[in-house]
Amino acid sequence: MTKLLDRAIEAAKELPAEMQDEIARVMLTLVGKGEPVHQLTAEEEASFAKSLEQAARRQFAPAEQVQAIWSKYTG
Repeated sequence: MTKLLDRAIEAAKELPAEMQDEIARVMLTLVGKGEPVHQLTAEEEASFAKSLEQAARRQFAPAEQVQAIWSKYTG
């Protein structure tokens, strides 16, 4: 282990448990041993598949519908 990695791990030991877990997840992801950040449900997978099929057919929401959704979040 390098001195820098050792220092980082020692510093992380002083953090709250939830922050330590987050650092551990990031490290595992960086070395290719992490788990997916979010596991999709069957319903979510089906929804994404439907969306991708619609996009492939160039079937997009009308501009008015997109604007209405954006307006909920932008004021």
